Amino acid sequence: EAGTASSAGPGGQAIVWRNVVLMGLLHLGAVYALSLVPRAHILTLLWAYFCFLMTALGVTAGAHRLWSHRSYKAKLPLRIFLAAANSMAFQNDIYEWSRDHRVHHKYSETDADPHNARRGFFFSHIGWLFMRKHRDVIEKGRKLDFTDLLDDPVVRFQRKYYKSSVVLMCFVIPTVVPWYLWGESLWNAYFLASILRYTISLNVTWLVNSAAHMYGNRPYDKNINPRQNTLVTLGAIGEGFHNYHHTFPFDYSASELGLKFNPTTWFIDFMFWLGLVTDRKQAPKEMIQARKERTGDGSA
Repeated sequence: EAGTASSAGPGGQAIVWRNVVLMGLLHLGAVYALSLVPRAHILTLLWAYFCFLMTALGVTAGAHRLWSHRSYKAKLPLRIFLAAANSMAFQNDIYEWSRDHRVHHKYSETDADPHNARRGFFFSHIGWLFMRKHRDVIEKGRKLDFTDLLDDPVVRFQRKYYKSSVVLMCFVIPTVVPWYLWGESLWNAYFLASILRYTISLNVTWLVNSAAHMYGNRPYDKNINPRQNTLVTLGAIGEGFHNYHHTFPFDYSASELGLKFNPTTWFIDFMFWLGLVTDRKQAPKEMIQARKERTGDGSA
């Protein structure tokens, strides 16, 4: 059913060549950036990693758990921070990201799922960005209500000034800080803290759509595609407990709480301790256990 790469697919999905070229160039830039690592200041590498973590939080704690799923409430200062971090991630503005993600959950693994994993690893990882959206994504997406997103002035502000906020947060600040503070060359700073960091963060996010829908166990619901994937959890700072997340999408932790590696949950809990987070939603233990027994694959 999937459209071939050389023609429009069944949903009239023409290839977006601009995206193909830009993503190709970005990945070439990232490969080149690896050659600069030995010559870079150690602080530049640490800064690039810090920017990666901030980028990740803008997606995981921000666009995903806060805005897409409303799994907790955040006070204004935290929402502003998460929106800025989300602009550093440069993965569409919060409104678009959350809209696509809600459609993905409601119509998971159908033609109305923007990155339908049934169309293969490549499509669900990056290929979906190379094609116009399947008509089912657009038609069924129109039926969902997204007014809550635009009711948030932070979301509206980020959407209005998205391009300039991306230039500033994704490219200018990561590049200028190492140059200004410890004399790194602008060249090294740009390729390492901007291009390499951005490319890695994109692929880590995409692995949630691809690998975590294909490889791993399904202890909560064996009837759905999403799986528990440890490697994705490590890369995406806690987003790899994907069978759990699709079974209990309202849970702010996106995983069963306990001694599990979930830095995004630690961050939200720390913000709760600071008083910037309220109303964290969780699946009760009894509900989780009952669901495991009823629909799980028996692996946990």
